This record gives sequence, structure tokens and C-alpha cells, in this order.
Amino acid sequence: MYDARERLAAEPRAKGASGMIEEISIRDLGVIAEATLPLGPGFTAITGETGAGKTMVVTALGLLLGERSDSGVVRLGASQSWVEGRWRVPADGEVSERVRESGGDVDPIGESGDAELVLSRSVSPEGRSRAYAGGRSAPVAVLSELGERLVVVHGQSDQIRLKSATAQREALDRFAGPELQASLARYHDVWRRWKDGVAELEELTGDRDRRVREAEELRAALEEIEAAAPQPGEDVELDERIERLENVETLRVAAAEAREQLSAEESDGPDALSLLDGARRALEHAARHDQELGALAETLQAAQYQVTDAAAQLSSYLAGLDVDGAHDLELLQERKALLASLVRKHGDSLEDVIAKLGAGSARLFELDGDAERIEALTQRVADDAQEAEALAGELSKARSEAAAKLETSVTKELAALAMADARIVVEVSDRGELGASGRDQVAILLQPHPGSEPRPLGRGASGGELSRVMLAIEVVLAGTDPVPTFVFDEVDAGVGGAAAIEIGRRLAQLAERSQVLVVTHLAQVAAFANNHLTVVKDTGGAVTESSVRQLEGAEREAEMARLLSGLADSESGVAHARELLELARG
Repeated sequence: MYDARERLAAEPRAKGASGMIEEISIRDLGVIAEATLPLGPGFTAITGETGAGKTMVVTALGLLLGERSDSGVVRLGASQSWVEGRWRVPADGEVSERVRESGGDVDPIGESGDAELVLSRSVSPEGRSRAYAGGRSAPVAVLSELGERLVVVHGQSDQIRLKSATAQREALDRFAGPELQASLARYHDVWRRWKDGVAELEELTGDRDRRVREAEELRAALEEIEAAAPQPGEDVELDERIERLENVETLRVAAAEAREQLSAEESDGPDALSLLDGARRALEHAARHDQELGALAETLQAAQYQVTDAAAQLSSYLAGLDVDGAHDLELLQERKALLASLVRKHGDSLEDVIAKLGAGSARLFELDGDAERIEALTQRVADDAQEAEALAGELSKARSEAAAKLETSVTKELAALAMADARIVVEVSDRGELGASGRDQVAILLQPHPGSEPRPLGRGASGGELSRVMLAIEVVLAGTDPVPTFVFDEVDAGVGGAAAIEIGRRLAQLAERSQVLVVTHLAQVAAFANNHLTVVKDTGGAVTESSVRQLEGAEREAEMARLLSGLADSESGVAHARELLELARG
């Protein structure tokens, strides 16, 4: 059995292999009962007879990349389809980080700085699907996010990579190189500062009347609060003092009666002190007969001291009550009403009112400085707008120059791909306003024949032509815009002979920077692959089954001969196959 982990550990990291697929395992998908596809760096060609299930390989990869599942792909009689892919990714890259965020993990590969990522997907006959990322169940959307970073698929019915104006502009910018990227970064910083300044200025000037009213109201509120000078906890203290004064007579009677009971000063009746003194004397008199009574006498003497202290404190309390009066109560109630008024106007509590004094002062300082701020901000916004316009002009010039080069390079590639009359047009137009990327709108158009009207990519071209256009663009962009893995499904449709050889040559060129997987029916294309897989169909049973084999040596020559002549054992076909392989190796 092919051991992907041993191969990962043994092989050096290939150029452009960040996110490279090492292996795909398929079970019960379409006509494929069970298959393992050893992939790895470079150019992998996948061939096979019509109906053998070559497209199931692309379908399997699509499931791993989060595409919509279809119950129709489940093999007849199977409980579910299962697909698993093993990727080699940077251990600390954005793909690994996204996997960890979703609850999964990656396995480090030695000390290479890379890790193995496992993605899996199952589909039931009822259409239910489950996805796994890094060993943990994950939403299918997570596979889609990872797929956008890992693989670009070009198929007969797939949406093209550069389908949006934004993607086309970004592709042109990357093709233009680091100098434009640096200019774009400077422009974006100025543009962002300019937009922030415009928004702030609009807020200041648009709400000027409201801010003036806010300043006036805030100034009046602060003056009122400062005049009252409330103190923390003052409202609680006032309540306590008012409660005391409102019940002063009751308090005086109770305190006087208690003091009289403890120490009678205005009557000859017995009080607590005299009773305690008598009890103490009686015990002391008898203590010479029993020491225990002496100890009790000492306890009574201590009680006398405490009662004496309590009586003194009651006297002081009564003296304090005599100082307070009705005038004090009136003043306290007025103060309480003032604080209550402040709370109603300026907060839910006295603490809020006091806090507003500090925060309001800072806000008032800000509002009072509006005029100076508006003047300074207006000048800054004008300066930033002027600088943004100048930088946008530099971007437009650089993009126009890069567009001409991109047109020439891609059109040259198309000529080698049997589209000699076709031409790529890259339009850089002014959209009339500054945006985050400048004022340019970029459109990549295809002119299929001289004199015809250039049209957006994806319109007015056959599936095979569109695949070749995208191949030409990808080959040109690969130098400055590498993608970890490209998958081409029938990129050679409608092509043969020398044009097919050039397609194979371009795919091999692309594979120098990225991993390339190609489903093809042409030996001229497959000859340039460094890894050749074939999907083998077995019709011996009641149900057609297919498997995948890796071809080398004579087996590969036989498959190439079959692709060329339809006969795997044709001597002339095998000879031609060897000739093609020699050509590709050269």
C-alpha cells in the first residue's frame, strides 16, 4: 500500500509545494469502488477509457473542497461515498491556522516546517453529507474556505478563476510586480486616511447646530453641578440627619429616661448604679466566708463602671440633641431637594451626577474646539485628496503598462495553443471615482477572431477554448501569482497534434511553480507528466467497477499507445508513445 507519510518525510519540499496534495483516497464514488491516487509535486496526468470514471477524480476533489454534494455520486449498493485527501501545508500557515480555529489540527512532518492536513467528506444515498478537517467534524463551509487557498479548478462547466472585475484587477496588479504593489500600499494608506477625514469632517459640519446646542446644554449643566458641589455619599448622610431631627423629641425622651434609670440625677428613687453598688457591698461583706462571692463582687464592680460610661454617653447624646433645631432641619431638607433635582436632570444617582462633572468637562472641551478642528481637518482632507489623486494616477499608468505586457504574453501563449487568431485584451478604464484600489476598472476580454468584438471571459468561447485561454493566463501569471495546485479537466478538448504538444509543454511549465493535475485523453499532453495515473474499468462483474493505477515503464507506454491509436499493443502506437515521451523529457 502506498504510504503517503513515508513519502512526505523522505521527499524535499518542492518549489511551489505549499498546499500540495499528496494523496487522494476514494471509496464507492460513482463507478470507482476503491482507489488511491498518489500525487505529489509536479505534473500528474490522469487518463482512462471513456466511462472509466476519470471525472470522478475531479468530483472527489470537488467534494474535498466544499462543493455541493449529490446523492447520485454514491455507488450503487453502497451505504455511502467516502473521499479523503492528504495535503502538505506550512505548519504555521493560514491554512493550518484556519483548521485549528475549526477545532482540527495538522501533523508536523519532521523538522521541515510543513505538516500533513487531512480533509475528508462522506455522502449518503439520501444526500446527507459530513465533512472533516484535521480529524474533526467541520462545516462544509470550512472546506470551501480552505479550498480557495489551496486549489484552482478549471473544468468544462466550472466558473473561471478570474470571473469578477476585482479578481481581474488583482491579477493584473500581481502581474505588474512588487513596484506596483508598493505603490498600491502607499495609495491605500492615503486613501484610507482621506476617507476617514472626510467622514469626520462631515460629522463635524453636518452636526454643527446639534453640537452647539449640546455644548450650551452641557455648559449649563456643569455650572449647575459645580455650584451645588455634591459630595460622594452626601445623599445618604442627609437622610440619616433628617431622620434624626424629625424624631428629635422621641429620641430626647428615650435617652433621658434611660439615663435616669441608670443614674438618677433628678429624683431620689433607686437607679441601676445604686442597686449595683448595694449588691456589691453585700457580697464584699460576706466574701470573707467564701472567696467565690468575692469574685462576683468584682464582676458587679465592672458592671458599675460600664453603667457609669453608658450614663455619661447618654448625657452627651442629650447635649447634642439640644444643639440641633428646626432651622437645621429646614436647611438639610433644602439641600436634599437640591441634590434630588440634580439626579433627576443629570443621572440615575448622585454618583452619576458627580461622574458627569468630569466626563462633561472633557466633552465640552472637545465641542468648544470644533471651529479650530474643522479648519485644520478641512486642510488635511484637501491635502490627502490631492495626494490620493496623484498616487492613483501613478497606479493607472503602471496598470496600463502592465496590461499591454499581459495582453502580449497571453496572446503569444494562445497562438501556441491552437488559437492563433485569438487575442486577449486587458482594458484599464476610469470608473470616475477613487476607490480602495485607485480609480481604475480592469476587464480581461477575449477577441476570438480578428475583427470580432472583444467579450468578457466565459462568453463567446467553447469550453475547450475557454480552458486553453485560462491555461494561457495561468502560465503567464504563475511567475508572479503562484497557486498551490491547479486542476484542469479536459483542458485539451477539441485539440490535437502539435497544439496538444504545446498544451502539454505549457502544463509542464506551470508545474515548475505549482502542482498540476490534468484529466486528459491525449497522449501528447500526458507525455509531459512526471506522474501518470490511469483509471481502469472492470466490466467482469454485474456492476462496472473502476480503480486507479500508477503507470511506469512499459505500462505507461502501453497506455500512451492506447490513447494514440486505441490499441494498447500496437507496435506503431508504442513506438509513437516512446517518441512522445522522449520529446517531453527533452
